[in-house]
Amino acid sequence: MKIHQTELEVVRASALDIEADAIVNAANTGMRGGGGIDGAIHYRAGYAMKQELQQVAPYGAETAEVVVTAGHALPHQFIFHVAGPIWSARHEAECEEQLTLAYQHALEEADARQLTTIVIPSISTGVYAFPLQSAAPIALLTAIQFLERHPETSLRRVTFAMWGGEEHHVFRRALESLERSA
Repeated sequence: MKIHQTELEVVRASALDIEADAIVNAANTGMRGGGGIDGAIHYRAGYAMKQELQQVAPYGAETAEVVVTAGHALPHQFIFHVAGPIWSARHEAECEEQLTLAYQHALEEADARQLTTIVIPSISTGVYAFPLQSAAPIALLTAIQFLERHPETSLRRVTFAMWGGEEHHVFRRALESLERSA
């Protein structure tokens, strides 16, 4: 999907394998590594990234706050560590707002740094249990609205990379639905 000068795409791949200026890490608020993509990024980026993360976020971070480190052993220039919300059906609206802000803040950071490409995994849909059917349209709509509001953005490609087949299928369907309604 093309929005102004920016291509928005959903691919089936590990975010670690996508060439981009920045990779978004679906982190936890402790900013010390975890499972899923967070653990994989910590492992592949190496010990120097962990040291930098401890320096820039010694007490962790708030939900939806972006903490930036260098890419270190990754091919990406930057890693944008952002903790999404832990799903709670009782606090659905707040969770949706926090998830929106997590994606929005990552895109704002990329634009502020005048980056041209960013790769983003699904945030909060693993151990944080955010329902994938709800998370996908939130992620994509947030990106679409950001790009529509910022026609002069430096971003030329925003890639949502989904490792799992189900994630990829749900994100593709959500993107197709949003394209039809545009």
